[in-house]
Amino acid sequence: MDRSKAVLTKEGIRLYEASDFEGMRKAGRLAAEILDRIAEYVTPGQTTGVLDQMITDWVNEAGAVSATIGYKGYKHASCISVNHVVCHGIPGDKTLKSGDILNIDVTVIVDGWYGDTSRMYVAGGKPSIKSARLIQVTHDALMLGIEAAKPGNTFGDIGHAIQTYVEAQRMSVVRDFCGHGLGVVFHAPPNVLHYGRAGTGPVLEEGMFFTIEPMVNLGRPETKILADDWTAVTRDKSLSAQFEHSIGIAADGADIFTLSPNGTFHPTY
Repeated sequence: MDRSKAVLTKEGIRLYEASDFEGMRKAGRLAAEILDRIAEYVTPGQTTGVLDQMITDWVNEAGAVSATIGYKGYKHASCISVNHVVCHGIPGDKTLKSGDILNIDVTVIVDGWYGDTSRMYVAGGKPSIKSARLIQVTHDALMLGIEAAKPGNTFGDIGHAIQTYVEAQRMSVVRDFCGHGLGVVFHAPPNVLHYGRAGTGPVLEEGMFFTIEPMVNLGRPETKILADDWTAVTRDKSLSAQFEHSIGIAADGADIFTLSPNGTFHPTY
C-alpha cells in the first residue's frame, strides 16, 4: 500500500484497507506453516540452534525474508525460549531434555507484509502436570483476548480479559513485554498490554493490525534481561509460557492471520 495515504488514528495507529487483509493472511500463513513443520523436530537431544537453522532454511525456500535476522543486530530467524525463559531466547547449543517446554517465535516478510506468531512445544510430547496447566492457561488467555478484539471495544478490554483469567488461575501476566502493531512494518503503535482496566485505552477500529502475545508465569510476573541483552527470564526462575497470534480487526471481530493450517497451534491437542 502507499504509506503516504495511510489513515492514522489520533493515537498514531494505522488503519489498513480491506484489500490489505489478504497480504497479512499470506504472511501469517507462512509463519504458521513453519511452526507446524518444526513440531516433529522438537525432541529430547535436539539443540535450539539446529531448530533455528531449519526455520532459516524454510523461510529462504519459501522466497520470504526473516524479519528478525539483522533486526537490532539479532542473527537468527527465530527466538526459542525454554522453560523459565520468558521471551527472546537465542538459539544455540542448548540441548532439549524430555519434558522441557519451549516457545518458538517466528516473523516472516512476504511481499512486504509481516507475519508474526509464536506457540508452545513440549520436548518429547509429555509435559508435567504444572507445565500442561501453564500451557493451557496461556493458550486460553490469548483466545479470550482475541474474543475481546472487536470494533467498539478498547485495548484495555483485551488486557483485562487476559489478566483476570490468568490471575484467577493463580498465575501471573508478564508486564515487561507486550503485543504491537504490525503490517508493512515489524513494530508500530499500539502497544498491546496483556493486563489493564476494561474500557480504557484506544478504541478498536476496523483495519487495525496487531499482535496479542501474552506471557504467563507460574510464579511472579517480574523478569530480568541476561547479559546477552536479549534473553528475558523469570526473576524467580518459575516456568513461563507464551502464545502469539497476529490479527486484524474486521467488522465482526478479529481475523486471525496466523492460524495453524494443521490445527496444531496448541501442542497437546
